Amino acid sequence: MDKPTSEKDALSKTRLRLWLKLLKASSRIEDELRRKLREEFSSTLPRFDVMSSLYRYPDGLKMSEISELLRVSNGNITGIVDRLAQEGLAERTAVPGDRRASLVKLTDNGRTTFAEHAAAHESWIDSLLADLTEDDTLGMIKRLDTLTEKLEGKRG
Repeated sequence: MDKPTSEKDALSKTRLRLWLKLLKASSRIEDELRRKLREEFSSTLPRFDVMSSLYRYPDGLKMSEISELLRVSNGNITGIVDRLAQEGLAERTAVPGDRRASLVKLTDNGRTTFAEHAAAHESWIDSLLADLTEDDTLGMIKRLDTLTEKLEGKRG
């Protein structure tokens, strides 16, 4: 039997509040990460994200693959990769059989630099979420995984 309209409306409002709270928490964490990256490494979150993608794929990625992984435009990635290459943190190599594409990899210096940034990033996240118990954390992960699976199922 369906719930009465007033119960549906109340649940709908509660879900809306959840969404707003998720946005607020995510935004606050992201703001703090941006501040820390800027202050401690003179870096940015998009740059960290590009380096993270490249770090996970040591054989390199095409620009389009980086864009796809990060869900941003190629134009956003190009400027970041250009700066990383100028600083000796990344390198581009030609893709055999595709004159227009290049493969981007972190250099040894880029891998070392990213590892340092990633360790600091993990420490910052740990500190920001320090008030959550292991049960809180695992419970939230489980619920968010379930939500993500359902949302991805609706897209496909």
